[in-house]
Amino acid sequence: MNKHILSILFLVLTLCNLSVSAKEIEDEVNYLELASLMLKDNNIERAEIALSQVDKDVEGFEWQRFHIINGLLQVRKGDHQAAIDAFLAAKKLGEVDSVINVYLAQSAFATEQYQLAINALNDAGKAVERIPSVYHMRGQAHWLLKEHEMALAVMDQASLIFPEDASFSRRKIFYLIELGLNSTAAELGQKYLEQQQAEASDYVAIGNALRSSGNLILALRFLERAQLIFPQNADVSKALAATYISNQSYDTAANLVHRLALTDNQLMSEAAELYRRSGQRHLALTLNSTIENQEQKLKQRLGLLIELENYEQAANMEDDIKRVRIDSDENILYAMAYALFKVGDYPKAERYLSRITDTQLFQKAVEIRKIMADCADEAWRCQ
Repeated sequence: MNKHILSILFLVLTLCNLSVSAKEIEDEVNYLELASLMLKDNNIERAEIALSQVDKDVEGFEWQRFHIINGLLQVRKGDHQAAIDAFLAAKKLGEVDSVINVYLAQSAFATEQYQLAINALNDAGKAVERIPSVYHMRGQAHWLLKEHEMALAVMDQASLIFPEDASFSRRKIFYLIELGLNSTAAELGQKYLEQQQAEASDYVAIGNALRSSGNLILALRFLERAQLIFPQNADVSKALAATYISNQSYDTAANLVHRLALTDNQLMSEAAELYRRSGQRHLALTLNSTIENQEQKLKQRLGLLIELENYEQAANMEDDIKRVRIDSDENILYAMAYALFKVGDYPKAERYLSRITDTQLFQKAVEIRKIMADCADEAWRCQ
């Protein structure tokens, strides 16, 4: 009996010791440190769980470190505003490492708080003076705040610090173009292209920016030179063609796109359209016959035949249009109705007109109906 009682007592004491040991282990776990380690291992979910278990009521709690780790966690989660709040809370408790200021700047930039981004980079101090991306962020933040002179000054400063990095000169060129300083931009762009081993994409980017700004002459100058240097580059040809289109030089643009279309049939309809705009409708029709996409081909062909006043052929496209199932397009309905009207098939024309609901096309349909009614009354006037 005594032995049995002693055994029970021993078991109870053992369980008590185990309970105390478990509590001691739990107390010894530094969840703040664990969260930091989980973040370093990119284990975001576990880091968040560890951070939620931190006991903030302990004496001498590291509040600043808690806010920093929480901020880094929010950055990883993509919650930039929460990251900003955490980093600012940490900064209120004292100085933080430069890298934390950079994280703060990145989150501020992501949430379009550009002045806060600049302030954070300023607080980062000399430790970030040799980081190129910092200058790009600072310059763009000034630019988006409409502080254009400061943005340009940052690019100039960065170019002096990183003379081998051409990205700052490149960005400055685009800033100048946006400011409408196209001549200055073109001059700097020319130097940039000569000094750097410029790729086709550099010419295209500058040419497109100049075109968007409305300076077609300078855009053409850059892109025509690029065409000579990179004659087989499709992007250069496309950019040059787009600039010729903006300049309403449709024939030259058509030649460029036609050349590209020989190896990329998807561009054939665009080449045909450009020939049409340049007045070469028969050549456009010839190119149209080589288009592989049947929907594109038939839509364009119907329009071309009507422009050429070849109404008989246009009216005969009815079966092809139904086969490709483009007869639900109201522009096609109107074009077919017009062609049938012109060849005198009024009943069929009316069937197409009756399906039109678009306001502008409906008004045109009313006019055709009126003419058809007049012709029915006095057929001799429509022969």
